[in-house]
Amino acid sequence: MIRKYDAVGAKVIELIEDLEPGAAIPPERELCARFEVSRMTVRRAIDELVREGHLDRQHGRGTFVSRPKIAQPLTMTSFSEDMRRRGYVPGSRTLSVRRRPAGAQLAWRLEISPSAKVFEATRLRLADEQPMAIETLNLPLEIVPDLTADDLVNASLYELLESRYGIVLGSGRQTIEPTVTDETESELLGVPLHTPAFLFERTSRQTDGAAVEFVRSVYRGDRYQLVADLHPSRSMTPRTKR
Repeated sequence: MIRKYDAVGAKVIELIEDLEPGAAIPPERELCARFEVSRMTVRRAIDELVREGHLDRQHGRGTFVSRPKIAQPLTMTSFSEDMRRRGYVPGSRTLSVRRRPAGAQLAWRLEISPSAKVFEATRLRLADEQPMAIETLNLPLEIVPDLTADDLVNASLYELLESRYGIVLGSGRQTIEPTVTDETESELLGVPLHTPAFLFERTSRQTDGAAVEFVRSVYRGDRYQLVADLHPSRSMTPRTKR
């Protein structure tokens, strides 16, 4: 049995096939009249299409046809560098900044004393002024003693580390797992509650092996796809006959 909001969703898909990415769809009241259904049914259908990545709801502005997903390569690049390479204008909005003791878990990741201070900043990362990810970064305060919130406005942290502090990143370890957005994340990213997302956790190191940062980021699942170049392992390489 086809649920009513699924049927409405299929009709909305047909509607947006003739629209350009970024174009606004009709308001909910107009869709209700067009499809002769309740507003609750239309809203449920749109919520599902937002979760699936077909539509992009922007609070206070409306609902728009989604742009193509941004391919996220599994390499060590900064958000700003990655967005510029794909033709987007990167940006950020600093949500909070503080200096605090590392504590046991963060100290383990950064290989410092639990009582050592860290610089912690949470930023909303933007591409063409649209929210893409929520990023919380932590750095040992001793290596960035004068870093401020203003330094992070629309700036690449990696470029700043190299130009001001002479810190060049040489390696990193990153984990990725699926998650869903909570209430705060949904509001900041402009997506429905429990929208699929990617959780990235990364520890980056200098060329000498010293830990520099630990970053936790939540990326919108409807705007990102992960890309990896695959190569045969050595065990799969054909053997030469003797």
